[in-house]
Amino acid sequence: MPTTLAVFLLVNAVWGFIVWPPFFRRVAKDPRAQSTNGRPTKFLIVHTVLVGVSLLLATVSLVLGILGLFV
Repeated sequence: MPTTLAVFLLVNAVWGFIVWPPFFRRVAKDPRAQSTNGRPTKFLIVHTVLVGVSLLLATVSLVLGILGLFV
């Protein structure tokens, strides 16, 4: 794997780990995140899946970037 691609994957991973957790905290505090009886709404569920998938992709990018640099 070229070094440039490995660095790109590492930058992508760092970006994902910096951006998504604060985004999720803001979504969780949003009034649309819970119904009047305190249950999670579709708004929260969809954004939770979005953040989860994004963090999974960031993790994969991190692992592949590290492997690309050192293997």
